Amino acid sequence: MQKHSFLLSVMMVMALSIQAKVKLPHLIGDNMVIQQNTQVRLWGWDNPGKKVDVTVSWNNKTYSTKTGKDGRWMVKVDSPAASYTPLSITFNDGETTTINQVLAGEVWVCAGQSNMEMPVKGFGNCPVEGYVDEVVNARQYKGIHYVKIPSVMSMTPLDDANCEWREIGPQTVGDASATGYFFAQVMNRALDIPIGLVMANKGGTRVESWLTRENLQKYTQEPLDTMAIVNGHSWDYHRQLVWGNGTFNPILNYTVKGIIFYQGCSNVGDPADQYSQRLKLLVEQWRNQFGLGEIPFYFVEIAPYFYDNINGDNGARLREQQFKASTIIPNSGMVCTNDLAYPYETTQIHPAQKKPVGQRLAYLALNQTYGMGDVWCKSPSLKEMKIVGDTIHILLNDDYGSISRFEDIQGFEVAGADRVFHPAKAEHFWQPGGGKWDETIRITCPEVSQPVALRYCFKNFQIGNLKNGAGLPLIPFRTDNW
Repeated sequence: MQKHSFLLSVMMVMALSIQAKVKLPHLIGDNMVIQQNTQVRLWGWDNPGKKVDVTVSWNNKTYSTKTGKDGRWMVKVDSPAASYTPLSITFNDGETTTINQVLAGEVWVCAGQSNMEMPVKGFGNCPVEGYVDEVVNARQYKGIHYVKIPSVMSMTPLDDANCEWREIGPQTVGDASATGYFFAQVMNRALDIPIGLVMANKGGTRVESWLTRENLQKYTQEPLDTMAIVNGHSWDYHRQLVWGNGTFNPILNYTVKGIIFYQGCSNVGDPADQYSQRLKLLVEQWRNQFGLGEIPFYFVEIAPYFYDNINGDNGARLREQQFKASTIIPNSGMVCTNDLAYPYETTQIHPAQKKPVGQRLAYLALNQTYGMGDVWCKSPSLKEMKIVGDTIHILLNDDYGSISRFEDIQGFEVAGADRVFHPAKAEHFWQPGGGKWDETIRITCPEVSQPVALRYCFKNFQIGNLKNGAGLPLIPFRTDNW
């Protein structure tokens, strides 16, 4: 009996000790990257009314706080300039917990659906180009760390996720988001500082999957009853609300620099302007939830894909909405991927060329967020059109002083009043004079003597070849509203 009483006493002491020890979210742990030169939020749980001290190694400063009635606590600590020097953070509530191998650098969220989730090693029957080379070369990139948030559904917002930070190396690179990792490669080389990637995404999700209950209720007609959500979609990844609650909410206290985003395939077929407005709403929501101001948001245009019909335009109309979103979301940018599907990938929803996608996102960030103006980052877009007889002339925005080819330009189509589009011939045009219209792209079509409308790669799957001086592709467009 005495033996049992003694064991029970020991167990009670151990239980109290465990309960008293500060609890950290999984996101705060060894190998984490903290955002440099700012106030970084650190948080966790403990007994209500408990004093928690947080001591950081870079200046030996201690920050103190006390838990609330719900046992939650949070402190903001001044972070150092970026460095590859390992740092540590110690939490003390009477017992100490220390996390090590912390780096200061730039932290970016990798959000969206499967083309962002797609790892460097690819999915089944969906390879990523260059995987083996990336494994072999992984040790060249010092200071790139990532954390993958598990894809979890929840009807209510979750505060924690079972995850851990990993350092890029031959054994870990294969599981990192390919788009995110290739973004980080460029950032790491250009800035020569550590890069942290927080990968919070889920394949197949709609933009509504990430909206909060309040925004869904106010701005959509999406049902919010639990059973209606469960029964409303054949595939769970299409469900509204639950992926934001379970997969994104756990990261919202983390201090980040910005968001890169690749999503849209599951919203193909949305009514005109609906996706544009809901993506804008999502960005506003995330910025408000992070509480870090108007953080940059750079996103990817969906690539050419079959959808219901190669020559259909549901995918093109979604891309059109994405381009509009880039013009109405402040501090944002879109990368065009019209050239990043191979002709044999008509039914491949996960194109293999992920490296250029990540690189182009990094070019946007380096130019627009980090002030590297010599990094050309924008795809050309239609600026102006003029019709002279049977000929269309167009001017482009963001051509950086040149176009990539003068002949054999592919992807243009012209229609007359009958609204029937025909393939057109496009070529560089120049005449002396120095006027606005003296150097253009000239488009003609033998079948259309009186052109009314022009389209460029405005189909589900159509690959053009016109690029600007930076080698970035012309964004698909139409001049009609048919």
